[in-house]
Amino acid sequence: MTKPEVPAKPASLEDARRRRLGRWKMLAIVAVCAAPLIASYFTYYVVKPQSRNNYGALIDPRQYPIPDLGSSAIDGSPARLEDYKGKWVMLQVDRGECGAPCQQKLLTMRQLRLMQGKEMERVERVWLVTDRAPIQTLLLREYDGTDILRVDAGKLQSWLPVDAGTSVEDHIYLIDPLGNLMMRFPKDPDPGKMKKDISKLLRASAIG
Repeated sequence: MTKPEVPAKPASLEDARRRRLGRWKMLAIVAVCAAPLIASYFTYYVVKPQSRNNYGALIDPRQYPIPDLGSSAIDGSPARLEDYKGKWVMLQVDRGECGAPCQQKLLTMRQLRLMQGKEMERVERVWLVTDRAPIQTLLLREYDGTDILRVDAGKLQSWLPVDAGTSVEDHIYLIDPLGNLMMRFPKDPDPGKMKKDISKLLRASAIG
């Protein structure tokens, strides 16, 4: 006696099953890659150890999500901070004329990146310009590799947190590879102490 034939699954159902399986696999890969960074945030914001030796002030990224800054590259082409996901970003804010304090921040960010040695490719430098003033050609050459984005100053002021008695122009900020604003360094910072913070984060993170 011949066995009755089992009807084949419709192709559409089989395709849907494969798509669901593919999505679960992708989510699992993302979870594994992000686990070290998530664990570090859990430690800082949930467990909250009593003694921390970080130099920069930790920022709760849930309170300061990156807004639409109306940003563009200096040539007018579209450019957003979200485009840097997957990298650590050192961020500074200043006017286009860039006086001595502004240039000092540019120098500090350049040196900090170089201090990371073989890990420096994981770090990007971004300067947010809050006006339409032209950027000096000398600065563009001296700090080649620093990405410059023009932003809406009003939108920026309502986003970045500052120390008491300071402004956003006084600080260097750090954004993690998931696009979270997570650290603020003080005015006139100590580059050696900044390096220690950044080096620790790079060692702890498996992404970026």
